[in-house]
Amino acid sequence: MRPTSEAELADMIRAARGPLAVGGGFTRGPRAEGEPLTVAGIAGIDLYEPGSLTLVAKAGTPVAEVERVLAEGGQRLAFEPMDLRALLGTAGEPTLGGVIATNASGPRRVQAGAARDFLLGMRFVDGTGMVVSNGGRVMKNVTGLDLARLLAGSHGTLGVVTEVALKVLPAPEATLTLAFGGHDPAKAVACMSAALGSPFEVTGAAQDAASGVTRLRLEGFAQAVAVRAERLAKLLKAWGTAEVEEGPGPWAAIRDVTDFATRPGDVWRLSVRPSEMPQALALAGGAQRLDWGGGRAWVLVPEGTDLRGRLGSFGPRAVLVRAAPATRAALGTLPPEAPAVTMLSRRLRERFDPRGLFNPGLSEARAA
Repeated sequence: MRPTSEAELADMIRAARGPLAVGGGFTRGPRAEGEPLTVAGIAGIDLYEPGSLTLVAKAGTPVAEVERVLAEGGQRLAFEPMDLRALLGTAGEPTLGGVIATNASGPRRVQAGAARDFLLGMRFVDGTGMVVSNGGRVMKNVTGLDLARLLAGSHGTLGVVTEVALKVLPAPEATLTLAFGGHDPAKAVACMSAALGSPFEVTGAAQDAASGVTRLRLEGFAQAVAVRAERLAKLLKAWGTAEVEEGPGPWAAIRDVTDFATRPGDVWRLSVRPSEMPQALALAGGAQRLDWGGGRAWVLVPEGTDLRGRLGSFGPRAVLVRAAPATRAALGTLPPEAPAVTMLSRRLRERFDPRGLFNPGLSEARAA
């Protein structure tokens, strides 16, 4: 099913007699059971006002098109949505609706916020076929913003997004990265925490546990970035001498975890407090990558490994991102929810999708 308008989508949902696998480009994970329903045909940028930092686009609009248009205006999606195609081996074209549905956010989240934090408004179709308009198209309008945020990260289980209004931000004039070598996870977390707690506006903080390299990104006007980098390097001298990398650097690869893409094994995502991350990684083993200042880790382990079992009390924070279908069936993508959360999730599904049409089997739990 590939509707080309919101009205056609609503008619299809009202006429549906069985489960629907809802998606855009289907690039961000396993497809749910049911008849495929893609919003890729509902595409196009409806409004772009650089002066008001506002963009409104249909859900099926390719992310690449959105980024191209914003770049022409000297702006960008500040939450830096990741592209999982290489890691997951998926094809297709990532869409703006898929980004919002999964709350896909990259390294800049530590400074700018997540995808949901830039939502101004949204249109979607619920499980009864009713079209819902929520929020607005300008920064001053925050009416109903919580409902739009509720759907962000719901993985298409509460409604099918058809249009999104976003706040965008100016692109930086310059980017510099400070790279520190010889860090184990504990030292890396301490270094990243000190950097993020400084006044120097770090927009990325990540570490490769294999090489021991910790990277900190600074963005903005060229002269200001150079001064901030110099002062930050002095502040962090206890963690070593920093090498300066000019330009975009490896942040797209860090965002997309591309170094795990061609390596065999299962990939897990772990989200815990940075202060607890070194302990969690010691239990996890495998190859490890830190992002978000130590609040997120990517772990590559042999196929079929029950990482949650290894992690003990940290297990409920582990999400299985890439694995064979048999492993996913045995371990589950997401850990079991607490009873209170399960009850709340069920009530939300009953309210927004009373017939249980949308992406059965996928959790509506928000992305970490």
